[in-house]
Amino acid sequence: MTLCEVSVGSRISAWMFLLFCLGLFPAFAPSASAQRQSQPPAPAPKTDVNMPPITDADEAQARITSELAKKAAKERVAAIKSDTDKLLRLSVELKQSVEKSDENVLSLDVIKKAEEIEKLARSVKEKMKGPN
Repeated sequence: MTLCEVSVGSRISAWMFLLFCLGLFPAFAPSASAQRQSQPPAPAPKTDVNMPPITDADEAQARITSELAKKAAKERVAAIKSDTDKLLRLSVELKQSVEKSDENVLSLDVIKKAEEIEKLARSVKEKMKGPN
């Protein structure tokens, strides 16, 4: 069975499982959104009278820094998408392997696949947190 042949319900279940494992499933995290809404707005930046005026070189440096940050963010998002696609594929394979296994014995392949999913899920979670 290929990934394209997997039913929509299985895909949704796999994504919900993944999000649940990562702690991102919104049904279980209402306090996070409540905390975001209750924070006061950030104060406006203060300008210092003693600071030298912004030059073209400063603006160019700021533009380059901004472009590099945007490029890094795009690369991070692409890596997250790639890893989540791999997580979905591995989850489907794991489900199929578990369905094929005996109720008394799980194969070593199933255990290795579950460990690989766990490792990849942690990696995706760290990438989602961003560079800090």
